[in-house]
Amino acid sequence: MTQPPAGGATGTPGDPFPPPTSAGATPAGPGQPPLTATPGPAPGHPPYPAGAPRRKRPTLLIASIVLAAAVLLCGGGGTVAFLALRNGEDGQGAKEPQVAVDGFVKAVYQDRDAEKAATFVCSAARDEEKIAAKVAEVQKYAGQYQNPRFRWTNPTVDNQTGDRATVSTRVTMTTADEKVADQELRFTVVRKTGWWVCEVA
Repeated sequence: MTQPPAGGATGTPGDPFPPPTSAGATPAGPGQPPLTATPGPAPGHPPYPAGAPRRKRPTLLIASIVLAAAVLLCGGGGTVAFLALRNGEDGQGAKEPQVAVDGFVKAVYQDRDAEKAATFVCSAARDEEKIAAKVAEVQKYAGQYQNPRFRWTNPTVDNQTGDRATVSTRVTMTTADEKVADQELRFTVVRKTGWWVCEVA
């Protein structure tokens, strides 16, 4: 899944943390072909006479086809919009963008529960296999260290325009032997039936 969530949205945590450092140390960080003249008549074939009558365009038929296409497009678009609204999300979503991010981060880093994490991800980016793979990646990473613990800063809304917001937080892992690693995460959160995580970067 792209970071976040989508398309992705993809609704999963970012790349693994950088290698942790000892406490107090800074982590390592084509053109168009040329136009040619219109060819003249082929040899042996006289040009069309100047007074030859032209074929009449079936104007009424063309207008009817255009009108029918417009009706189909408008009607089809309305149907698609209705289906998108009806089947867009299968839950209530979070009341605030920060709440959606906090729930997602907790499910991935603390609970390490892919099903729970998916409940915070928008339907467009909800890929259970990718979410499960990212949770497993965090689990594997954490398994390399002594008693790792994850904490994160309170998610902050950096920008919000209508039903779209950017939220950031910093996740920190500390270990029993005093190793520390940080990861900055930025989420794109959208509002439909509540707020949903759609992308993580």
